[in-house]
Amino acid sequence: MKVFGFDLLPYPEHMDHLKVDGELPYPLPKRHFRPDLAVSNYREHLDAWALMEELGFDGIGFNEHHTSPYGMMASPNLMAAAASQRTNRMKLLIYGNCLPIHEPLRLAEELAMLDCLTDGRLIYGFVRGIPREYIAYGVDLGESRARFEEAWEIIKLAWSEEVFSYDGDFWSYKDVAIWPRPVQQPRPPVWVPVSVSKQTIEWAARENIPITPGANATLAVRRDMIQYYAECLAQHGRTITPDHVVLGASVYVAENRREALKEAGPYMLYFFHTLFSHGNIANMARQQQSGYRSEGDYDYIKPENREAFLNALQGFRSMTLEDIEHNERVCWGSPEEVRDSLIELCDALGGGTLLLNFNQGAMPHDMFVRNVQRFGEEVLPAVQAHTVTKVLVG
Repeated sequence: MKVFGFDLLPYPEHMDHLKVDGELPYPLPKRHFRPDLAVSNYREHLDAWALMEELGFDGIGFNEHHTSPYGMMASPNLMAAAASQRTNRMKLLIYGNCLPIHEPLRLAEELAMLDCLTDGRLIYGFVRGIPREYIAYGVDLGESRARFEEAWEIIKLAWSEEVFSYDGDFWSYKDVAIWPRPVQQPRPPVWVPVSVSKQTIEWAARENIPITPGANATLAVRRDMIQYYAECLAQHGRTITPDHVVLGASVYVAENRREALKEAGPYMLYFFHTLFSHGNIANMARQQQSGYRSEGDYDYIKPENREAFLNALQGFRSMTLEDIEHNERVCWGSPEEVRDSLIELCDALGGGTLLLNFNQGAMPHDMFVRNVQRFGEEVLPAVQAHTVTKVLVG
């Protein structure tokens, strides 16, 4: 199995003292931002990624989010470029650029540069994004799907054609040949995270692109997603393999599960109660109003599993330590408990790659590094040695 770290790079200072009526104000004004904390935060995370390479991780993933202390990577491409100069072997995963709000030709050029900077270590991923990002960039949520697919077509052409032209609904180009070109041909590997959208699953199957199902979904919903993905792959003459499925989880290594919950639990609660909802949950209604999401997007989920999915966003706001203890994505505990839970997860869902968050909720840096170190020394070798032999079929 392959094991990647995944870093949201949250702002390091906890912001609960700024809440009004239980919510962090959005937008959050400049006066609350401390540049000195940002400087040290970037430096410390670069150090942590270099440590992951030393410990033998297969790669590290960089996330894109905007206008919130939730994540300080408005440009994951910049962070990957910085990490490329601190690492020599690990894959660098952009996970991912928000295609609908960006100019795709510029992305194609930047990503080609990154593949050259890393000597072919880039894995590319992209997302549709969340409502607050469309609002900030002045992009119509109702255009999200069409922009997403058009941008990807342009990036493919820019990477693969000697010279290309494109006349689309949102972007048009004539007689363009980008320099540089990616090292990896015909293109760098591409993955895509899927929150739930049926259309994204169908699109990924059509393009033969691996998926990361359900960032915060239950095991049952993720199973439904993977089975539907397998059905869609089969419609295009393909058979699902463990390489098609990348599974996310939260990891914290301690003496036992009780100690893990005691130490890391408050940080995960901060993540869900404060960071995850910032400028986001209040705008979720816009998704259906604008056509960004509809009930048909998740009609492939089995009826008995839908309620948990539909209640999930509001549930995060009232999450307790007891909820964390029973959350299937939380692989916390002793090295043996973490190892076994990760292997069990991959065997249950047929995934051959793990994408692990070691710092969910702006932990102190020494706590973050200790978690990475213990996992790398006491868990990573056994997980990498495991082979997933069964896959989910439709």
